[in-house]
Amino acid sequence: MNSGTILLEYPIRLGFNPRVSLSYRFEFAAPATAKAANLERFLRRAEALAKDLGFSPTLVLNAEFDTPERRQFARRLTGGCYIEAPELKNLPGVSSDDAARYQPETGSCRLVPQRAVVLVVTDERGCETVLGFFQWPGTLRNSLGEPVYSTGLAGRWSFRNFVDSPDPRYRQIVRLFANAGFLASQKDEFHPAPVKP
Repeated sequence: MNSGTILLEYPIRLGFNPRVSLSYRFEFAAPATAKAANLERFLRRAEALAKDLGFSPTLVLNAEFDTPERRQFARRLTGGCYIEAPELKNLPGVSSDDAARYQPETGSCRLVPQRAVVLVVTDERGCETVLGFFQWPGTLRNSLGEPVYSTGLAGRWSFRNFVDSPDPRYRQIVRLFANAGFLASQKDEFHPAPVKP
């Protein structure tokens, strides 16, 4: 049994406004049994809504990150899934295919996603926001490729993000996720009452 911490927090802030101190946070989740093609179909509906709401450009991406170049691209979409565990302390290194920003003193790193089905929306200011689903490594390997830690995330689809904006259009898109059963949590510091499905 693992005694570590897994925080599914991987914000992507491509259009951060330092004058705004409030955020709208949301987390999406789908079971490991969910097919990428079905998630993509759902995100195509979300993309149509985003376009109707005035987001442009938009992009739906269904991709595996199975090469170094693709894993590098994945790091542009997400900061990774933070994990910390005593078992990860003072290792000679971790596989760069599985994780980035390894800190041996704390036993922490950020998992690199293996796959994503995401929607990227762009507002009028050019700020991009990623919504959707990532799959993370189920096992973290050391630099020799040997398994050293079970993340407990094998196959599961998840993603947490936020926007520093009161724009109601983001909430409309998140409501679509909620209505489909994909909203795991949300916190709206602009509007204390939760967005209802």
